[in-house]
Amino acid sequence: IDRAGLDRKRVGDLIARGLEGADDGELFLEYRQSEALGFDNGRLKQATYDTAQGFGLRAVKDEAVGYAHASDVSEGAILRAADAVRAVKGGYSGRYAEAPSRTNVKLYGDDNPLDAPGFEAKVKLLQEIDAYARAKDPRVRQVSVSLGASWQVVEILRADGEIYRDVRPLVRLNVSIVAGDGSRQETGSHGYGGREG
Repeated sequence: IDRAGLDRKRVGDLIARGLEGADDGELFLEYRQSEALGFDNGRLKQATYDTAQGFGLRAVKDEAVGYAHASDVSEGAILRAADAVRAVKGGYSGRYAEAPSRTNVKLYGDDNPLDAPGFEAKVKLLQEIDAYARAKDPRVRQVSVSLGASWQVVEILRADGEIYRDVRPLVRLNVSIVAGDGSRQETGSHGYGGREG
């Protein structure tokens, strides 16, 4: 909500409008950044960066479910979604379900692994891994190194005002080496990753 520059109270009113008379429902928002670097045979061959965002609004009445979603996180888009999911209630005046209990534990910090180190430092790391592997043995014919990272923020707003938020960082490094001796050739690979900076 904050990243999109929306007013929380106004968004809460829109959710209440869409879920009025429903048994349950929520607004699910997601923002994600991802980056991938691929270094192969001494050269940077891939460098991608992507940002995606969106929301989904869900309303439940008895066995019926109304759902609307968009990648445009704006007040207008949320208003259109609220009007769309209202159709699920069809004259029914339900009793809103209680919010789920707060049993989740925050597992990760808010730090974004894409922020640091910078692009040049990441490319230098891939170059150093390539050089290290080649220096270990003259039989190394090919070195492929990839570094990927993502940062995802999920926020769930319920009609009763409860807010649930989760931040999910992820970093992964993979190394694959082809070594050969004459006509014999073998491949080995290893990867490491985790939800950390």
